[in-house]
Amino acid sequence: MSAPKAAARAAENSKVFRTLARIGYVVLGIVHIVIGAVAISIVMGSGGAAADQGGAMAQIRQTPLGVLLLWIIALGLLALAIWQIVQAFLERNPDAKKKWGYRLKYVGTAVAYLAIGWTALVYALGGQSSSSQSSQVFSAQLLATPGGVFLLVLIGLLIAGIGVAFIVRGATRAFKKHLNLPSGVARPGIVTFGAVGYIAKGIAIGVAGILFIVAAFTHDPQKAGGLDSALRTLAALPFGAVILWVVGAGLIIYGVFCFARARYAKM
Repeated sequence: MSAPKAAARAAENSKVFRTLARIGYVVLGIVHIVIGAVAISIVMGSGGAAADQGGAMAQIRQTPLGVLLLWIIALGLLALAIWQIVQAFLERNPDAKKKWGYRLKYVGTAVAYLAIGWTALVYALGGQSSSSQSSQVFSAQLLATPGGVFLLVLIGLLIAGIGVAFIVRGATRAFKKHLNLPSGVARPGIVTFGAVGYIAKGIAIGVAGILFIVAAFTHDPQKAGGLDSALRTLAALPFGAVILWVVGAGLIIYGVFCFARARYAKM
């Protein structure tokens, strides 16, 4: 057995590491609940905070023991990211036996968890971060390069595709294969929360991808933004308040689903 595979097997068999990974799902749920609550606050007219990971971390830091919680979030998401990478390359994982596309899905998820964990670490150390500003700066730099418009459209399509994948996963209940669901009345509740949560998150991510494409075609990097810009764009649509209420509530539901995922995820 190669050294990387031996390390992956040791990580998978470690009870402490598995516990940390499950904690990762719990803190992921907390982050989504806060983002959903901030999204709803935008509808209520008190949305001063950003409805993204940075805004969620800022809100968490203001709570009692907020800095400690941010450190726990960073550690839990690091463990969860490593767990995803382990699952990508262990042969006994059914998806890892398939093509590289399945492995890339796990690695991509790990990168997303690391990004959120890094944001938590930045806020734990007293800093701050804005996904919208970062996206706009990145878009401006990209548009200034040869082929930048094409690359920005490609990035937008990729992000929008991830959003569609979330929607499909929720609509088809494909996430169930990664859970050891309990019997009884809890089972349909968990599945319903998962379906609603995945679809709501997919809508938000999809809109963020569309904003990158709009920025490319209009040559205006200010139109590009992260999750906060996507949610505020939804609010500006006809019936936007209703749409944002639904998406915000859906993100909260996704957060609650993450709590169930921490308990019932196959590990």
